[in-house]
Amino acid sequence: MENISRAHVLAEALPYIRQFAGKTIVIKYGGHAMVDEFLKKQFVLDIILMKYVGIRPVIVHGGGPQISQIMERMGIRSTFVEGQRVTDEETMNVVEMVLVGTVNKEIVGLLNRNGGRAVGLSGRDGDLIRAERMKIYRYSGDERPPEIIDIGRVGKVAEVNADVLLALEDAGFVPVIAPVGVGPEGAAYNINADLVAGAVAGELAAEKLILLTDVPGVMRAASDTGEADGRDSKSQVQKKAEEGDLELIHSMTAGDVRAAIDAGTAFGGMIPKLKACLKALNSGTVKAHIIDGRREHAILLELFTDSGVGTEIITD
Repeated sequence: MENISRAHVLAEALPYIRQFAGKTIVIKYGGHAMVDEFLKKQFVLDIILMKYVGIRPVIVHGGGPQISQIMERMGIRSTFVEGQRVTDEETMNVVEMVLVGTVNKEIVGLLNRNGGRAVGLSGRDGDLIRAERMKIYRYSGDERPPEIIDIGRVGKVAEVNADVLLALEDAGFVPVIAPVGVGPEGAAYNINADLVAGAVAGELAAEKLILLTDVPGVMRAASDTGEADGRDSKSQVQKKAEEGDLELIHSMTAGDVRAAIDAGTAFGGMIPKLKACLKALNSGTVKAHIIDGRREHAILLELFTDSGVGTEIITD
């Protein structure tokens, strides 16, 4: 009976393998899947399997908790403004050291030791990610112009040099990208990994953008009271989901996403993820997915099963 079940799984996967063979799929790797040793191994095996069946995976990784941990050890205080880490010169040095020198190399090493062929990159390599300074505006609610808040070397993606990634893909490598961009004067910029993943997916016209997170997907209230309370933190959302107060939205259009952001029912760390999905879809990516990276083999479940997992986002 167990062998028959395995045969059914393979049969269900076959049309998806055929559909995605030769296609680029961009995966943003972050959250609990990056720190749990068991999940790290499953993620690596998922990527290698994708490669073996002809899919071209590209990985963009985060590393916020690792940065905060090192900064705490060094006695450097972390400050955040509207979810963005204030990044002065000293902080930028730590960000680059952790993301490029530690986290990126660990992911590349895990892939290579388990039979993959991976190459680590940051935005500095081949001018892969050209950045410009991000500005944050704070409105006072009256007729005065908005206050511009300086958050230092925090950037947004101005341009992605797809030639670098295409060359690596064509040579059979899995690119692993640290979200550090390079500015016009050669300075490094700290960029949100979700936004980098969305820009990369759009530039490559990827078949899919998959964002791993620590919640089941995009959630809404299970009752008729509307969307999840915009004041809820990620942990509160998860608690409500476990208690049955929230339900997973399985599918959204780009218009649904824009409406949720405008209405304030999308909140916290979900906003850059949704914006990344919109960026990718607007630039030619076929579908975007926000899935629970705490689930074993979450990527394979999304790619190769009829039901999938998490929330899919499609164009209008």
